[in-house]
Amino acid sequence: MDKWQELTVTVNREAEEAASNILIESGSQGVAIDDSADYLGSIGKYGELFPEVEQVEMVRITAYYPETADMAIVTAQVNKRLAELADFGLQTGDVQLSIQELAEEDWADNWKQYFEPARITHDLTIVPSWTDYEPDPGEKIIKLDPGMAFGTGTHPTTKMSLFALEQVLRGGERVIDVGTGSGVLSIASSLLGAKAIYAYDLDDVAVRVARENIELNPGMDNVQVAAGDLLRGVETEADVIVANILADILVDLTEDAYRLLKDEGYLIMSGIISEKWELVKEAAEAAGFVLETHMVQGEWNTCVFKKTNNLAGVIGG
Repeated sequence: MDKWQELTVTVNREAEEAASNILIESGSQGVAIDDSADYLGSIGKYGELFPEVEQVEMVRITAYYPETADMAIVTAQVNKRLAELADFGLQTGDVQLSIQELAEEDWADNWKQYFEPARITHDLTIVPSWTDYEPDPGEKIIKLDPGMAFGTGTHPTTKMSLFALEQVLRGGERVIDVGTGSGVLSIASSLLGAKAIYAYDLDDVAVRVARENIELNPGMDNVQVAAGDLLRGVETEADVIVANILADILVDLTEDAYRLLKDEGYLIMSGIISEKWELVKEAAEAAGFVLETHMVQGEWNTCVFKKTNNLAGVIGG
C-alpha cells in the first residue's frame, strides 16, 4: 500500500476522547492528537522548554485511513456521530473536517512524532511500543501502540484513573475494567499488583486493541479481555471496579457495581464532565456507595467510591 488518506477533525477539547473513538470505529488505522494544552508549562526530559503555543479550547485530531477507504462515506459517518455527542452533554464547538492524501512513509512519520514516553504517576510511565526506554528503579512501564487505539493514555480522564488505581491497589486484588478501550487501565492494574483483571468492552475493535496492547507488556497472563455490555451478565466478585466512560453511561452501572463489589471494595469512575458530576454522584450514592476521593482536572472529574458501612475516612464521614 503506497498511500494513505488523512482526515483531520477539529473539535472542542471536551470531546477529544469521544471523537478519537469515533474515528477509530470508522476505520482509521491510527489517530494523532495535537492539543495546545500539552505544551502548557511543560519542560522537556532534559530541561528544555517547549515552544510558546497559543492556548485554545479546540484540539486537532488526525486520523489515517487506507487508500481503499471511501472517504465520502467515512466523512458523512463521522459528521453524524460527532453531532450526536451533544446528546451526551459534550461540547464539540465549531467542528471542522479536512482530507488529504499522503505517502505511507509520511503517515508513519506524522503520527509517531506526537507520542513520547510520559510519566503519568509516581510509578507509572506510558511508553510507545517502538521506543527504547530505560526505566528508573521502581518505575513501571505500560507499553502501548497508539497507532491502533484510543490515544496515548495521557488524557486527563485516564491520568486520574491511573492515580486512583495507584491509590487503592495494594496487591492481590481482583479488578474489573469496564469499557477497557486501549487496555491501559488493565495493564496498570496488573503492574500495581492486582491478582486478576477482567476487562470488558462493547466494541469489538476495542477488545482486539486491548488484547494487542496487553500482549506488548510481559507478565499480563492475569488479564482477560472479553466483549461485554457494561456489567450486565457479569457474576465475578471484585475488590475494585474501574470505568472510564461517558457520565450518562456510568450512571447505568452503579447498581451492578455495588452488587459485584466485595465489602470495603472500590468503584473508580472517570470521564465525567463537570456538568454531569452531580448526576453520577447521586447515582452512586443511591446505589449505596460513599464518596472517598474526588479529583478534578479542568472540566473532567474522577471519583473513588467505597462500598462500606464505616464512614471514617470518607468525604463527609
